[in-house]
Amino acid sequence: MTFKRKLISTAAMLALSAGAAHAQISGNVVKIGVLNDQSGTYADLAGPGSTLAAKMAVEDFMAKDKSLKIEVVFADHQNKPDVGSQIARKWFDSDGVDVIVDLPTSSVALAVNQVAKEKGKAAIISTGASSDLTGKACTPNTVHWTYDTWQLANGTGSAIVKTGGDTWFFLTADYAFGHALERDTEAVVVKSGGKVLGKVRHPFPSSDFSSFLLQAQASKAKIIGLANAGADTTNAIKQAAEFGIVKGGQNLAGLLVFLTDVHALGLEKAQGLIFTESFYWDLNDKTREWSKRYAARHGGKMPSMGQAGVYAGVLHYLKAVAAAKTDDGTKVVAKMKELPTDDPLFGKGKIRADGRKIHDSYLFEVKKPSESKGPWDYYKLRATVPADQAFRPMEQGDCPLVKK
Repeated sequence: MTFKRKLISTAAMLALSAGAAHAQISGNVVKIGVLNDQSGTYADLAGPGSTLAAKMAVEDFMAKDKSLKIEVVFADHQNKPDVGSQIARKWFDSDGVDVIVDLPTSSVALAVNQVAKEKGKAAIISTGASSDLTGKACTPNTVHWTYDTWQLANGTGSAIVKTGGDTWFFLTADYAFGHALERDTEAVVVKSGGKVLGKVRHPFPSSDFSSFLLQAQASKAKIIGLANAGADTTNAIKQAAEFGIVKGGQNLAGLLVFLTDVHALGLEKAQGLIFTESFYWDLNDKTREWSKRYAARHGGKMPSMGQAGVYAGVLHYLKAVAAAKTDDGTKVVAKMKELPTDDPLFGKGKIRADGRKIHDSYLFEVKKPSESKGPWDYYKLRATVPADQAFRPMEQGDCPLVKK
């Protein structure tokens, strides 16, 4: 081979290798699909606010790394597993979506979890809660980011039993999320020496809780555990006030409470509620700075922990895509587990082999109106649960990815 031909050959090989590296990004664009409730029970805690959080993550990533072309799309799954699955399949098969994020409503999250595995795509679940997502239903394609039912149960349930709330009655949303939250909390209550005096399951979503609350009142349980979320939780708390349940000596435990719920209730009704969250906008300088940027673009509304989780999850996903030089879902999730996590909202952390994102957890109490210093100043911190204690030990989850 002549020197000139050798140069041409080498140049061609370099061009081919560069093209091949670029071709690892399907369609030359990384496409992020935000799939959630855009207009119903969970719209405030997820909805358009989660779409904004995903877009902010893209902007913040691209401010430092312009190597990727990125798009964000969104859709409303209406809290229905069949609708969520259909959208996921269309997105993956026809529309070039590489990763689906957010996914409130555990039944939808569990369904999309399986579609992502089947299609070799990625799912980052922020607002779906079932701990089964890192247990018996875990896959190599899913990361469970913000919180889960085991964490909520252990944070809130154990704290309440320790302070005397040792008899419980559960008011439970009748679908996968409610069942998992009731199951995980009941296990903690019993393990901590408490008793469950009864339980009732309400339709999801529901607007009338009167018959269920009367059963809870009649049980004489010290604690009425609300194993529901969003508008179901706020409606149950409002109606409990009308029945004089708290004035009668029983207490409500919100097992999944969001900042948006407290805002909807107002401090007068929500004061004294104790619950577990993974994020609060006013935790530190970094959370405050980001949250104020977010609120400026979201009608003055501060982010829920679910919306914060969408931002952090998308940011880490994009870092993993850039590092792995591919948007292949299985490979990117493996890279996400390999890279330590670090973002302004959850700090430093990691993703375990079972897909569980690990970070600190916080036990909060809602302030009295007289304690609040201004808009969205709603929480006081009662306890911090360290990251290594906040979530279920990996060997107890029955995740098939975890070697015994």
